[in-house]
Amino acid sequence: MHKDATIKKSGILRKRLKKNAGIYLIFLPTLLFYFIFKYIPMFGNIIAFQDYSVTRGILGSEFIGFEHFKSFLSNYKFFELLRNTLTISGLTLLIGFPAPIIFALLLNETKQFHFKKAVQTITYMPHFISSVVMVSVLLSFLSTEGIINGIVTLFGKEKVQFMTTPAYFPWIYVISAIWQTLGWDSIIYIAAIAGVDQELYEAAKIDGAGRWRQVINVTLPCITPTIVVLLIMQIGKMLTVGYEKIILMYNPTIYETADVISTYVYRKGLLEMDYGYSTAVSIFNSVCNLILLLSANVISKKISGEGLW
Repeated sequence: MHKDATIKKSGILRKRLKKNAGIYLIFLPTLLFYFIFKYIPMFGNIIAFQDYSVTRGILGSEFIGFEHFKSFLSNYKFFELLRNTLTISGLTLLIGFPAPIIFALLLNETKQFHFKKAVQTITYMPHFISSVVMVSVLLSFLSTEGIINGIVTLFGKEKVQFMTTPAYFPWIYVISAIWQTLGWDSIIYIAAIAGVDQELYEAAKIDGAGRWRQVINVTLPCITPTIVVLLIMQIGKMLTVGYEKIILMYNPTIYETADVISTYVYRKGLLEMDYGYSTAVSIFNSVCNLILLLSANVISKKISGEGLW
């Protein structure tokens, strides 16, 4: 019986492969990309448990267990790195996550087609600016002779040292990130709003609901599944703050608020060439993100009934 069922499933699989051969062929490059560049390199994570030496290689390096992990957790910088990472991620989640939702809702209420398209185009553009160019513009604006300090002095205030004052860095990072990603991140919400059944709006109008009540009672509930999925994914990468932009922005005077886990991994791995230790820190970061993702999904399922799976 079991053998017959296996043969039947194999036949069905062959028929599906033959029928959808073109689709599978299109998907093949993507599959190969992830297998070659994402899964095969995972074998290298073994160096996190070794006293890794480039000359000895992975197979010849001494196995030391969890020593690198213990060293990182007992490091005096551990809590500072964790605090800075969570501060930037928390501000991004608190301010940056709802920003594109609000923007998409406002844009949806705009009835002038040409104005709407112009706003969309202008807000999309920063997404295509490289981090190097964006940070260069940012540093120019925030310098002591920049536009922002020019406005400050017009009101009779003293010039502000934005890029050498630790307290300002998280806000500068988050606000500039919102400016760069607002329009692009709103695309998925605009698409979700466009998919809302127009009959629901008509029914709301018959019940006497104005535009505000329609947004609250129709639009938001209909796009809630999209919001929940993206929120879970955002929570799942709270400890992953990209190092590229921070490295371009920070300097030793603001390390106390600008140094995050990813920049620490960059310094230890590429600059100090402590590959085993930096890999251990990276694995710790990934495990924490996985725990946050799973926890957020479970909580979301219990509260709203929506989740990634």
